[in-house]
Amino acid sequence: MKQGLFIVFLISVFTQLAGAQTIKTGVLVIGNGSNAIGAGFQSAISGVKTIMLTQDRELLVASLDNNIHSGLEANFLKKMRQAKGVKDSSKVYIDGTSANLVLKTWADSIKNLTVMRNMKWSRIKRSGNNWNVLLADGRTIKAEVLVNAASGGNLNEAIGQQPVKLWQPFGYENNLYRLSVSAGYALGGSTANMIPLYNFLLPKEENLIVLDTKNESMAAGQAAGATAAYAVFFRTKTSLASLKLIQKELINYNLAAIPFADIGYADANWKSIQVIGLSGFLKATFVNGTANFMPDQQVSTAEIREPLKEFYYKAQIWFDDYKAEKMTLEAVLRMVCMVGNRAPENTKAEITKKWKKQYGFVTELDWNRNASRREFAVLVDEYLNPFNVNVDRTGRVIR
Repeated sequence: MKQGLFIVFLISVFTQLAGAQTIKTGVLVIGNGSNAIGAGFQSAISGVKTIMLTQDRELLVASLDNNIHSGLEANFLKKMRQAKGVKDSSKVYIDGTSANLVLKTWADSIKNLTVMRNMKWSRIKRSGNNWNVLLADGRTIKAEVLVNAASGGNLNEAIGQQPVKLWQPFGYENNLYRLSVSAGYALGGSTANMIPLYNFLLPKEENLIVLDTKNESMAAGQAAGATAAYAVFFRTKTSLASLKLIQKELINYNLAAIPFADIGYADANWKSIQVIGLSGFLKATFVNGTANFMPDQQVSTAEIREPLKEFYYKAQIWFDDYKAEKMTLEAVLRMVCMVGNRAPENTKAEITKKWKKQYGFVTELDWNRNASRREFAVLVDEYLNPFNVNVDRTGRVIR
């Protein structure tokens, strides 16, 4: 009897030891550059168990100087200023030693994130839709989603994947801007660049996201991390990623989806302006490689008529009757109330109450004056919820 118990004990011990050699995670990010930092940090922040596997001791932050700073990148710069005692928002010098200290402290504070530094992998293979990564020390990482943020071609060769190009110019020649999940990376002398969600989703490749290591950015990585986390969190495949939920997640974490250079993430109305930018109700003005929102310009009826009619049936009726050249605040009120099925007097009282305290407007409320683009963006975002209108993979509105 005692011998039998001893054998059972040994089996139990060996089982535990074998199990200890396998590390399970939701998302595995391989790489040590800005792409990997953004992807690993955001995946964990989005609530998914994440491992960052770096094959070097140090993390390498690519130049941030010319980007539109938002999301994790803006947060990193804030932490760098604090570490160096820079009191204002002026430019801060990023040296490798200070950057790694900041990133280590930051990573240690993020729940669900494990950083495995200077760890080599020897083999990577699929396990169904998931991944097994054999480490040089004999351990295995089992991951549901793999994010390839590694420089060099070894990992691409191991998984049979070609390098990708993610960033593309932002513009209105088609509706792809509505699919954007990251924007503002400086490329080709312009910050008017974006990444549509579906650039991350590879044909016939599930639960694999490959980043562009020729153009390292925390912004691209952050969007990739949220996309990977979505598949794990909702127990689905990356091909079934929800555009709207991922955009909402990223905007909530202050990552720009539309590259408006004149509206920073610290602006009180930044989120509403991002949402309106994704809808296309108010389009950017392009100046010297930048896309500007021009928040103080007045709203013309002509610029909003067609996009609003595309989103809402009732807007077609309203614009058939409204013939004025400009949109007054009263007209904006009447339009959102008709399209959104709201009572005008109650809505007017609500807006009056929120005007300065909640919306943060510095302008005085005068219902007879023409609305600014800032005011229009905030009111339409709140009362018509354009973010809730779905679009297909070409950016066309789905009704």
